[in-house]
Amino acid sequence: MFKKIASDALGLSDIGVVIPRKDFDKTDADDFIFSEIDEEIYFLIKTKADEYCFTNYGLIHVDGTNALSKKRMLRRYDYEYNTIDNVLLETAGTIDLDVEIKFDINNVPFSIDIHKKFITEIKDLYKALHAISLEQKANSYKLEAARQSLTLASTSLGRVGNDSISPAESFEQITKFSHDWLVANKEAYVKKDFGAVFEKYINN
Repeated sequence: MFKKIASDALGLSDIGVVIPRKDFDKTDADDFIFSEIDEEIYFLIKTKADEYCFTNYGLIHVDGTNALSKKRMLRRYDYEYNTIDNVLLETAGTIDLDVEIKFDINNVPFSIDIHKKFITEIKDLYKALHAISLEQKANSYKLEAARQSLTLASTSLGRVGNDSISPAESFEQITKFSHDWLVANKEAYVKKDFGAVFEKYINN
C-alpha cells in the first residue's frame, strides 16, 4: 500500500486518467481514427504507457510496453467483429486511489485502473459498455434464429419436387437465396456503429 502511495506521489504509477474531449487531438490514438467514415472518439483513458480509446466503431488500444519506452503497439477491436462481455466495475475503498473497469472483447481480457476522481465518468463508460454487450448478444441470438429459419425453409423447399429443375439446380437456387438474404439483412443483426449508445450514456 505504501509503495503504491509513494509511486503516485512521484508520478510513477500506471493509474489512468480520463482525457477530456477538448484534448482528444493531443493523444496518439487520435491519429488512427477513421475520420473518413465518420468515426468519432467518445471516451479515452490514458495511463503512463497505454491509451484506451472508445469510438463509435471500436476500441483502439495503443499498447506501450512500459512508461519509459517510446515503442507502441496498436490494436484495434471493431464492434462488428468483436463482442464485449463480462463488464465489471470495481469501485475504490476508503484508502484506494483508483477504480477499476474490467471487460473482455473477443475473449481478450482488459483491466484498467483509473484514478478514483473520475468515478462519475467511469460509471458512464461502464453503462455504455454493458449496453453494447447486451445489444450484441441480442443481435447474435436474432441472427442465429434467422439462420435456423432459413435452413428449415431451405430443407422444406428442397423436399418439394419439381420435374423442371434438377436437384443440383434447386440446391443452387436455395443456397443463393439464403446467402443473398443474409447479406441483405446483415445490418439488422450485426451492428457496426454504436454512436447512439455512447451518446446516451457518456456525459462529456
